[in-house]
Amino acid sequence: MSTTPDRAFNDVRFLTVAEVASMMRVSKMTVYRLVHNGEMPAVRVGRSFRVPEQAVHDYLRDSFVETA
Repeated sequence: MSTTPDRAFNDVRFLTVAEVASMMRVSKMTVYRLVHNGEMPAVRVGRSFRVPEQAVHDYLRDSFVETA
């Protein structure tokens, strides 16, 4: 039995919707839309969502647009 999956989960930092909104400087509703549209992965905990911190970084990196 390998402990690799458990170790991977130990390194994950989960953020609340409010923390993600603050980090991205958007409203909580915008974060909820991203989660519900499947653009940002999240885990449902009871009635709330938790977003892996790396998912926020990945979303921002993939959405970055350079202007001329």
